[in-house]
Amino acid sequence: MKQIIVLATRNKGKTREINELLKDFPIEIRNLDDFGPIPEVIEDGKTFDDNAYKKASFTAKILGYPAMADDSGICVEALDGAPGVYSARYAGDNASDADNVKKMLSDLEGKENRNAAFQCVISIAVPTGAALTYEGECKGIITKEPVGDNGFGYDPLFFYPDLNKTFAQLTIKEKGQVSHRGKALKEVVDEIDKIIDWIDIIMPKFQPVEGKENKS
Repeated sequence: MKQIIVLATRNKGKTREINELLKDFPIEIRNLDDFGPIPEVIEDGKTFDDNAYKKASFTAKILGYPAMADDSGICVEALDGAPGVYSARYAGDNASDADNVKKMLSDLEGKENRNAAFQCVISIAVPTGAALTYEGECKGIITKEPVGDNGFGYDPLFFYPDLNKTFAQLTIKEKGQVSHRGKALKEVVDEIDKIIDWIDIIMPKFQPVEGKENKS
């Protein structure tokens, strides 16, 4: 019998990616589209860990299944670690990727230190609130102008020295091998047998109730 794990997302691409990684294990991956409407989680945590756990634990409590969620972003040394958890809305609540890229280039104008790191935290939680945490980081350099057409977000600005390309110049496969999310997911895959055992031990067990025989 396969263990159901719900991804706290409606992102089909992310769901396909994780399905592919875990296809050889006794796990059935679902996402929020497989269920009826549920309240949206407000991501107001101070850290990636806070937000990932909040999404995973909330989803697990609402649906009654173990849930997995991730939170990630980019941290720039010259900006004191910003934008961090605010990466997606760096230029405002309804900012586009282009808006965020433009603001980052503006904020870094004239600064010599262009060091940055993408960070990702994955949380796997059960309905009782207990959770496991996995992390990944990828270090790079912010370019002075966008380069490449692949990826999304800050990928055109994030130069990865080991491959001498920006993330927006990498193939999906290349990026998955070196990215912050790819590294965190690899940790999950490497420990998936332990994760399944942990879920089996910690998940509430529901025993069937025997009814009285009707002797009439």
